[in-house]
Amino acid sequence: MEQHRRRPPHDARRRRDRSASLPAQARWRAGEVRDGRYARDADGTARPPLGTRPAPGDGVPGPRLTGLGGGLFCAAAMLLLGFVDQLLFGASLTLYGVLFLPVCVLTALWVRGGDLLTAPVVVPIAFLAGLFPVADGRGGLTGRMMGLVTGLATQAGWLYGGTLVAGVVVLARRVRWVRARRRA
Repeated sequence: MEQHRRRPPHDARRRRDRSASLPAQARWRAGEVRDGRYARDADGTARPPLGTRPAPGDGVPGPRLTGLGGGLFCAAAMLLLGFVDQLLFGASLTLYGVLFLPVCVLTALWVRGGDLLTAPVVVPIAFLAGLFPVADGRGGLTGRMMGLVTGLATQAGWLYGGTLVAGVVVLARRVRWVRARRRA
């Protein structure tokens, strides 16, 4: 015998009961409950609970990228810059290294606060990804691989410098976040 599903009646009482079972943070975000359990600023205005405010240190302008998004952004930007360098400047490795530094800074600034430690990891990978069009690739696959190894060896200063810049920016953001968290 076939049984048909029966939906419960839609009334306001059931919705209120359901929202009461939500945590306070979810109820506050929904605008349903604003109890007096949260702190007030010096001027007397109420602040939302800690979990509902933006994380301290995330006041940096620009997009908020996840760790994977930061890696994809950095790799795509370096690949694009590698092709532009190849077409306009004849594969200048020095110019490629100089262009690598701002990409490192942007990646470190745009990564979310929770994924900060991924920025210094993804920038060297992106350097290698963008090196493909710039590296000398005569002689097929073997020649291309030797060009990549040579490019990495001769441009190690730019690679280390960009990674260091990303690490310093990430460290500064983290220290700022920890200090803001301690104040709050």
